[in-house]
Amino acid sequence: MKRLVSFLLFLVILQVQAFSQINANRVMLMGRNALYYEDYVLAIQRFNSVISAKPYLAEPYFYRGLAKFYLEDYAGAEADCSLALDRRPYNAQYYTLRGLCRVNMERYDLAVEDYHAALHQNPMERNNWHNMVLCYMELEQYERADSALDSMMALWPRESVQCTMKAQVSLALKDTLLAEEWVDSALVLDNYDGGAWSMKAAMLAKREEYKDAEMALDRAIMQKPRIPVLYINRALARFQQNNIRGAMSDYDQAIEIDAGNYVAHYNRGLLRAQVGDDNRAIDDFNYVLQLEPDNMIALYNRAVLLDRTGDYRGAIRDISTVIDAYPQFWTGYRQRASILRKIGDVYGAERDEFRVLKAEMEVRAGTYKVQKTTRKKEERNIEDYNKLVVDEEQTDIDKYASEFRGRVQNRQTDLKPLPMYVLGFYRKDHPTRRYQPYSKSVEEFSKSNKLEQALLVCSEEISLDSTHIALHQERIVSDIVLGHDCQLVLDHYIVRDFESSMSVLDSIIVSVPNVSPLYHFLRAQVRTSQIEAQPMNESEQRLRYLEILQDLKYCAASLPDFPYASYNLGNTCMKLKDYGTAVDAYSEAINRDADMPEAYYNRGVAYILMGKTEEGLADLSRAGELGLYQAYNLIKKHSKNRGH
Repeated sequence: MKRLVSFLLFLVILQVQAFSQINANRVMLMGRNALYYEDYVLAIQRFNSVISAKPYLAEPYFYRGLAKFYLEDYAGAEADCSLALDRRPYNAQYYTLRGLCRVNMERYDLAVEDYHAALHQNPMERNNWHNMVLCYMELEQYERADSALDSMMALWPRESVQCTMKAQVSLALKDTLLAEEWVDSALVLDNYDGGAWSMKAAMLAKREEYKDAEMALDRAIMQKPRIPVLYINRALARFQQNNIRGAMSDYDQAIEIDAGNYVAHYNRGLLRAQVGDDNRAIDDFNYVLQLEPDNMIALYNRAVLLDRTGDYRGAIRDISTVIDAYPQFWTGYRQRASILRKIGDVYGAERDEFRVLKAEMEVRAGTYKVQKTTRKKEERNIEDYNKLVVDEEQTDIDKYASEFRGRVQNRQTDLKPLPMYVLGFYRKDHPTRRYQPYSKSVEEFSKSNKLEQALLVCSEEISLDSTHIALHQERIVSDIVLGHDCQLVLDHYIVRDFESSMSVLDSIIVSVPNVSPLYHFLRAQVRTSQIEAQPMNESEQRLRYLEILQDLKYCAASLPDFPYASYNLGNTCMKLKDYGTAVDAYSEAINRDADMPEAYYNRGVAYILMGKTEEGLADLSRAGELGLYQAYNLIKKHSKNRGH
């Protein structure tokens, strides 16, 4: 009998293990499906579940890292790849992804190590050779880059890409003749190599052989028709041959491919102005100024166009802004004087003309120089306002699309903490994360006060409709009659009568013996809403926040299972710009509940504001794992400030 029981128990254990394995595999498949459909945040949640159940598996760490990579959380992706490699150190794919993460973080020396390791596992992976060469070039280790390219040419002797990369190395070493020889060799191997034709065009344009450069760009565009910079470069070649209409057509095409292309809009605006298409030129400069509000060159060009279209007040406004930024821009004074005369402001016009005359008398005669017709994008000499911009962006580097479903890191997010947690009856659901705030103390508090609805811990309150508002307004009357003070506090709060809510709270806290610490939390909640809703001077606001701190400290000390008091304490310290204390408070909240995403997010914000970008990005990455997709936009923005 005992043997039979033992055998049956053994079978049950096997069934449980088999079910667990099947369930993990199913969730893993769901995660990979989400990854395929670019639902990266959802994919991370799936892989988190597998990792929680089976932390010894390498695969879920790798795929979670891949999702983070697509979200441009390169530090988080690198960490996950390292965890995958700890569990399976001989997978070339893991090294490849970690190498890409390190490239994006400009850690080229470490990326080279990963590519070496990946190539040791699989020497025939051409992309790893290619990326390793680019890393050597970034490190200015040109001899190693050249040696790696020799190895590639031995493995793939009939591929033209190695020749174009050899040309890049030669250009970096200032050997233009050798670079052109390598480009020609690439075209001999593959006459349809768009990258080689693009490099050939750049070399021809530098020699001012614009007709041949245009023909080379025609060939490049035939092979790579969706690369905006090729059209921009061909437009410049056409402009140099006085083919204005052709150049404008190329800028149209570049904008059709990339609607937010600064160079195409700016240059098209200049050309439209040249052919008298003033209103549409203004549209282009309006777009440029949306992207760069402080671009004085674009602002002056718009001013000239506004003058030509009769918007004299707008033109004076723009030119005055430019003159404030460039007080010695005499062309601007002349233009403004001309416009002032048109509107009858003779005194103002004469004042500008006198300034120009005085400056001309003080300037000594100089020699005349032939001016270039173009400028680089980063050159901001206001005197070059009428020059076309040269786009020097590389054309042989593939890029991700600027926006597609799942690319949540491109949704704009400000560097500020998420709102406080509150107690209420309505909570907004978050489909991208599994975390649900809960406290046993709140549940018991709700039951002991016999509230008409269950009290919830809410990270984000929802806007109520008129029906719900009317319900709580009716409840207030019955609360007063029946003496339901706790319900009264909450009903007043929901209908935004903060003063009445505070009055009842103060009365409860003063008169009730052994009052629940959650009343202090509620009072801090109502006071915070008062500050946000009612304007007050800085000293009064600071005094109120100090009162809030006292309530939250008392609640946090009294209720160890209630991390939301520590979290709100951190938020209040952020309001007071006491970032160090805020970090400590968020850390305490995390110690009490390690899965609270808002605490990681806000601590990450606090770290970045303190200048500790590395620590901040790590916390934001964790917040992203837990479903706060806003974190990926901040990671994208602030990764550039990472300490090396």
